Amino acid sequence: MILQCGSYDHHSLPPLDGPAARCTLIAWLTNPSDPLPDTRSALPRGSDAPGLLAAGGELTPQRLREAYRKGVFPWYSAGQPALWWSPDPRLVLFTDEFKLSRSLRKTIARFNLMPGCEVRIDTAFRRVISACAGTPRDGQDGTWIVPEMVEAYCAWHALGQAHSVETWVDGELVGGLYGVSFGRMFFGESMFSHASDASKIALAALVCFCREHRMPMIDCQQHTGHLASMGARELPRGDFEALLTRRLGEPPVVDWLYDLALWRHLAAAQAPEQTPEQTPEQTPEDIGP
Repeated sequence: MILQCGSYDHHSLPPLDGPAARCTLIAWLTNPSDPLPDTRSALPRGSDAPGLLAAGGELTPQRLREAYRKGVFPWYSAGQPALWWSPDPRLVLFTDEFKLSRSLRKTIARFNLMPGCEVRIDTAFRRVISACAGTPRDGQDGTWIVPEMVEAYCAWHALGQAHSVETWVDGELVGGLYGVSFGRMFFGESMFSHASDASKIALAALVCFCREHRMPMIDCQQHTGHLASMGARELPRGDFEALLTRRLGEPPVVDWLYDLALWRHLAAAQAPEQTPEQTPEQTPEDIGP
């Protein structure tokens, strides 16, 4: 079934006007067996919803698996149908391009020397995704991590596809991130921080983990200044999908454990001059939209 963007209700996308109106149709997924369309049919730049590919359907493990393997992800708010996106360009962090500021390098060094400070993986996934959903964001009135999304990704975590990287201090979860992994690819979703630099520590730990397991690319979905300041850059959709196909063909990571020895992967990292976007007081943004 095909849905015209202008048919959304007032909770969702506005109708398209002007030159972009020629691309006002997207697929509506009515049955679990309906495949996601070719990503080249996503709404283009200049439209009211660039990157929107399809609407409808449910967040089942089968649908999520199909989506991520095509480079598609869900993103919508309460009261909307599931909306499926394939943005062009795509923000990606190549792990060998991660920018480690001097201040963050010092923060991580202090963190590793302090008793009670540690990074864990997959010990509190529901708490991480719930914290991401509940943390206020600048310029946002609500959250795109709606309850059904929390439940869907927690179910996916139980199946071994979704993972959390967590920053702990004295037995308390103070920051972290979560995402999805297939093959040698990590798709970042969101992160949160309840202490200075806690989410940055988790991201740096993820970079180390990915380097250790030869996962060269972390999908960040759409541009944010925060992630760009840490080395993420945009790729054309076609280039991203070509790289994704190669990473999906490799064997998946089995051992999702974080060891202190993994921090050695930052030892040779460059320490660029600190920019305003890299100050410790900055509130981290979502990895994705």
